[in-house]
Amino acid sequence: MSEIFTTAVLVAVVASAIRLAVPLLLAALGETFGQRSGVLNLGVDGIMLLGAFAGYYAVLKTGDVWLGLLSGAVVGFVLGLASAVIAVTLKAEQGISGIGVYLFGLGMSDLLFQKLVGTPIPIETFPPVRIPFLVDIPLIGDMFFRHSLVVYLAFAAIPLATFIINKTTFGMNIRAAGEYPEAADTLGVSISRVRYATEIIGGTLAGIAGAVLAISLGIFQQNLTNGAGFIAIALVYFGAWRPTGIMLGALLFGFVNALVLELKTLEIIPRDLSNLFAMAPALITILALVFVARRFQPPAALTKPFTRGK
Repeated sequence: MSEIFTTAVLVAVVASAIRLAVPLLLAALGETFGQRSGVLNLGVDGIMLLGAFAGYYAVLKTGDVWLGLLSGAVVGFVLGLASAVIAVTLKAEQGISGIGVYLFGLGMSDLLFQKLVGTPIPIETFPPVRIPFLVDIPLIGDMFFRHSLVVYLAFAAIPLATFIINKTTFGMNIRAAGEYPEAADTLGVSISRVRYATEIIGGTLAGIAGAVLAISLGIFQQNLTNGAGFIAIALVYFGAWRPTGIMLGALLFGFVNALVLELKTLEIIPRDLSNLFAMAPALITILALVFVARRFQPPAALTKPFTRGK
């Protein structure tokens, strides 16, 4: 057990936790925009899966990780637009339609992989970026300043999302659409346009999240996300629809997941109990969600279709 309490293990766990948090953070941020406007998208995991395959396949064929990231974003944009058509224009029940998007992404990503690739082939991953001077700080440098550019950009998106939601006219319209759509409509705010925009933002970020996951791992396989999209949705509730709260939830999940992986690597966890311990990150997230979500109320119009004049 003394192997756990070493500096090397601490550094490895914290650095890994930050990397593991990034796909969840991006997907949850995108879903936050949608939910704040009144739209719940349970198809996040499916969008992540197709974004992951698109990113993986683009890198496999070109060797360009940034083209892979762009491919994931394009797929996410298209599926976000499709989700908006279903939920906003067609006014379908959001829970059922979201599960449909998830199943589509799950099946289509596997079908495309089997037809276009067949067997897992390793690809290039994001190169690490060493932050000058900061990387030389003992312990801190190894934990926080040896990550890829994608990691830094993901965490930089936290203050940006906070600013957009709380300090801009667009953000005010998002909040109004999610809380008081009838009142916002009388003031000239197009609820449909706002919800379309947030669903597209959410889909694009989910697609990017999937591409980040696949490229960071350097591989693609069936159901690569392993339910990460649903964890991202849970993190929106955990974070009380606030980007900073979502970041803390993503880091918590990433830390627990990284710790379990490190314990398995050190063979401290018995092999016959490894599957049980693998459930720990999700269980802890659920428990934290139950504790925190009881203290906050979701947007008043969440999951409720809007029709003018009603």
